[in-house]
Amino acid sequence: MQSEPQAADFTPETAILELADWLGDPVQAADFPETRLRFRNDRAAAEVGLAGLTDEEWLRHYGRFAPLEGSLPGPLALRYHGHQFRTYNPELGDGRGFLFAQLRDSAGRLLDLGTKGSGTTPWSRAGDGRLTLKGAVREILATEFLEALGVYTSRTFSVVETGEQLERGDEPSPTRSAVMTRLSHGHIRIGSFQRLLALEQSDHIAALVAYSLEHFPGPPPPEDAPGRDEPAVQLMHLVVERMADLAASYMVAGFVHGVLNTDNMNISGESFDYGPWRWLPRWDPAFTAAYFDHQGLYAFGRQPEAMHWNCGQLAVALRMLADAPPLIAALDRFGLLYAENIARRWCWRLGVKPRGVEADTALVTACEKELREGGWQPDAFFFVHRGGRNTDGELAEVLEGYDLSGPEHDYWSGSAPQKMVIEEVEALWSHIDRDDDWGPLERKIEALRKVGEAHGAPPTPAGHGSRPL
Repeated sequence: MQSEPQAADFTPETAILELADWLGDPVQAADFPETRLRFRNDRAAAEVGLAGLTDEEWLRHYGRFAPLEGSLPGPLALRYHGHQFRTYNPELGDGRGFLFAQLRDSAGRLLDLGTKGSGTTPWSRAGDGRLTLKGAVREILATEFLEALGVYTSRTFSVVETGEQLERGDEPSPTRSAVMTRLSHGHIRIGSFQRLLALEQSDHIAALVAYSLEHFPGPPPPEDAPGRDEPAVQLMHLVVERMADLAASYMVAGFVHGVLNTDNMNISGESFDYGPWRWLPRWDPAFTAAYFDHQGLYAFGRQPEAMHWNCGQLAVALRMLADAPPLIAALDRFGLLYAENIARRWCWRLGVKPRGVEADTALVTACEKELREGGWQPDAFFFVHRGGRNTDGELAEVLEGYDLSGPEHDYWSGSAPQKMVIEEVEALWSHIDRDDDWGPLERKIEALRKVGEAHGAPPTPAGHGSRPL
């Protein structure tokens, strides 16, 4: 994740076509008035053999969506249902995006190129299928910082401004438009299984389980797990492992996704689709990101609960294929896995070597107490106390005996950490909105990537298998 990408040849893929007849609908991209390249992620493109495209070729593929040779013949808008703030909605699906292409990286791992803001589809309902340029800029910032902080996330691959004026209720309007392309490991959601359950299509659920195990592989369930040889049970264990780690990674990053609905839960364990996200201004479990989350369902401190609940909805869908007890046994692993992932990731971000779950959990508890009582902004806390420096009292006592870990880097001798509180996000956008000045954003991206270099690669949890790092 933090290392330089390995150069790869372009290797197109069409694996999703096995399922396309019942998983999605062929669609066409909008015919935009113009296409102006605003961001191309050549670091990510190098991993899949696409960094050599000229800007003109880039715009043809990621502004006009001409097919990549050998990949999907045309875009596919995926179908799914989902619980949105715990209310079931059967009228979902890709309403302003589609799966554009599939390909493999140098390690042979299947990856998707998906879009946001590419026009209307059969699932757009009353929406216009568009994305604001500000929304695209926010997604760049979210994915770059999350990747630097060790979160398994989709990556913003391309942003193209499209020359339309959009009306939005949550932004000053009219506002500029864009189409974004993301690179991710897949787009199979918990909501994809929920839809098949609602339609009572057990054969299709079985096919989707098989596809997921083939293309998002991971370790087998524990030796003593009941039903461990059943494909549905195997997938359930993998998703629980992945979601427990994703929840832990959000908490250690001080990140609030804002919309943890089941249609936003990728069964590969990969975070994606960033809307009202926020980083914490201070350590506050009740902090919410979405202005419409009136009850704090997806507040910072409730994110693990939300992901555990979402895993439960997958278990309900997989009951079409497996008995309840083995699925419940997999679901019951979430709490312990979450605690283990928190301990490991916390030590990684603090720059100390783990000493075991019990000692590391005590360290997390002491740090959280200091964060709350000191009113710390999380990025500042981890920066100031990197490797156990600048500590006293209880925190110093708990850190005694911990050894340093992580790479040496000039970042740690700087005067202040990189952070992404909302005031900085708005300031970066204002340069673009007011003066069409992209320089501050470009410099911020460069700075965020140095954060990743300074931390080094995060510890790899169980369950991710072929995660595209």
